[in-house]
Amino acid sequence: MSNTNIRLIARLDLKAPNLVKGIQFEGLRKLGDPNLFARKYYDQGIDEIIYIDIVASLYERNSLVDIVKRTTGDVFIPITVGGGIRTADNVREILRAGADKVAINTAAIKKPELISDVANRFGAQCMVLSIQAKSIGNGKWEAYYDNGREKTGLDVVEWAKRGAELGAGEILLTSVDREGTAKGFDVDLIKAVSTSVPIPVIAGGGMGCPDDLVQAVNIGKADAVAMAHVLHYNKYSVNDIRKSVLESGVRTRRFET
Repeated sequence: MSNTNIRLIARLDLKAPNLVKGIQFEGLRKLGDPNLFARKYYDQGIDEIIYIDIVASLYERNSLVDIVKRTTGDVFIPITVGGGIRTADNVREILRAGADKVAINTAAIKKPELISDVANRFGAQCMVLSIQAKSIGNGKWEAYYDNGREKTGLDVVEWAKRGAELGAGEILLTSVDREGTAKGFDVDLIKAVSTSVPIPVIAGGGMGCPDDLVQAVNIGKADAVAMAHVLHYNKYSVNDIRKSVLESGVRTRRFET
C-alpha cells in the first residue's frame, strides 16, 4: 500500500467504564473517562479513534455501546470498535451506536467466515481484522487472542493473507511484545504483513516517540499508526507528532504546519 498521507489513530483500551493502559496487556492502570480522552485527541486533530473493550471476549459481550454513543455526540471522525464482537448482529448494534468500523480478533479466529459475512453485509471498509502478534523467533510471529494470552497456532503473515482474501478491508496489527513498552514498533513484523497483503495495515504496539512512527512507515510500510501510551501520558500531543514526522518527510492526513 502507498505510504502517503499516513493516518494518526488514537487507541483507547477500555475496561468499561474506564480507559486503561498496561504493558503487554498486563498490570492495567485506570486512566479515567475515555470520552474525555477521545474529545481531547479529536480537538488536537487525531484522524481516527479505536476503542477496544479488552475484557469483552472474556465475558463474551461488548459493553461499549453507551460509550460510543456519547463519543459520537461531539467527536466527528471515524471510530473503530473492537472486543467481544462475535456476530453480524453485534456489528449492527455497534454501527447503530455510531461506530464506522469494527475490529474483530477472537471471533474471526474461531469462525473465519465471519470476516466475509461482515464484509458482505456492511462493506469491506467496515471489517477490520485485529491481529495480536507474538514473536516466535526466526522472523516468525504467532497470532494470539484474549489480549495476548491464548495461542492460536496461526502464522501471523498467513493469517493476515487469509483475512484479506476473506474480505477484511484493513488490518489492525498489534505487537504483544512491544505493547505498552514505548520502546518502538516491531518494524520487521509490520513490514512482513504490510508487504504481504493488498489492504491497509495499522501498526500498533510500542510507540514512544515520533521517530518510532517514521520507522513504522518508512521501513515497515504501515498505512496508519495506532498510538496509546505516548498520548495518554501526555508525552506528545497529536500536533507535536504530526509536525515532527513531517520534518522527517512523512506526510499525514492533515500535514499543515
